[in-house]
Amino acid sequence: MTLINYIYFGLVGFGVLFSFLRILIGPSSADRVAALDTLNIMLTGSIVFLALVFRNGLYLDIALVYGLLSFVETVVIARYLEGKK
Repeated sequence: MTLINYIYFGLVGFGVLFSFLRILIGPSSADRVAALDTLNIMLTGSIVFLALVFRNGLYLDIALVYGLLSFVETVVIARYLEGKK
């Protein structure tokens, strides 16, 4: 791996850490859902980047399925919170 890969994964790691902290201490449920969606987007992007690093197309399929499932998860949680009010 090159230096740019280490920098990328380090910055994404900080983003994941901050999103996870927002999920834990978020003041409202909407903030927690937004942080979870941000976390899912960063993880999907990281899987795509791994496909580039390892030159393996299987990771792209995994990223596509993960992205679709995370979208469905966000919609379901948002619907639940909307009906809760």
